Amino acid sequence: MPTQPLASLFDAVTSKKGAALLASAILLVGATLAVGQNAPPTAQAPVQLAQGAAAPAPAASAKPGSSPVSTAFTPAQRKELEAIIKDVLLNNPEILVEAQNALEARMEKMQAEKMAVAIKEHAGELYRPANSPIVGNAKGDVPVIEFFDYNCGYCKKAFLDVAKLMDSDKKVRVILKEFPILAKGSEEASRVALAAKLQGKYWEFHRAMLQNQGQANEASALRAAEKLGLDMARLKKDMASPEVKKEIEDTHRLAAKMGIQGTPHFIVGDKIIAGAPENLAELLGKHVTDVRKEGCKVC
Repeated sequence: MPTQPLASLFDAVTSKKGAALLASAILLVGATLAVGQNAPPTAQAPVQLAQGAAAPAPAASAKPGSSPVSTAFTPAQRKELEAIIKDVLLNNPEILVEAQNALEARMEKMQAEKMAVAIKEHAGELYRPANSPIVGNAKGDVPVIEFFDYNCGYCKKAFLDVAKLMDSDKKVRVILKEFPILAKGSEEASRVALAAKLQGKYWEFHRAMLQNQGQANEASALRAAEKLGLDMARLKKDMASPEVKKEIEDTHRLAAKMGIQGTPHFIVGDKIIAGAPENLAELLGKHVTDVRKEGCKVC
């Protein structure tokens, strides 16, 4: 999501990012002034001595234990430094916004590069999972992976865009990663979801839970499963099965290895969408088109 511009210079300077940037600016200007104030004198050309004249004595070396020459600012220098910084920021407050945006862009690029390496290293677990639910076209040409939590409001919002993509593009393969991290009820709902998968009703259950605006937990999940006509005795038994437990544990381990800490998190082919931006539907469609055209090197 685009970064909102800072409301005022005061907000910029007092925010954590603004304060860090200001500190960097102070250090930079201060270091510049310090270098200027403490630069050693320029070496002079050797003087030709008259024949027989005594050479001047060399400068005395600093004695061991003597105090080094102080490089601290004088009160006048400090006042001048403060005036320079204040003048620069007051007359060019956009510098903080530009620096913040540049820093965020660089961090996003670094994160994307790191994620690209992680995707390559864990391609098998991502694109060819043993037990993760796969909906849409199981043999589709473009994989769309989502890490989600049933108690995540943004996941509920994103569901509409994922469903729309599946309705409009019958060639996508949607791999859903049960990643319950927000509450105990999230894991309870995930266990019911994976048990519903064993009865062939995963997508129906998934849709019901993400379209429900209430809290997700075992009670609400069991109510949804009962409405779908599932065998409740079998469902409760499967909820505690090693297969269900392993899938949730495997997803947590995979997310940790990849540095995924929030939901929703999408991987379309080898392209990443973190969160649920306002233009999620557009991004999903664009990435699917790009992967289909350019191919996926790791899928």
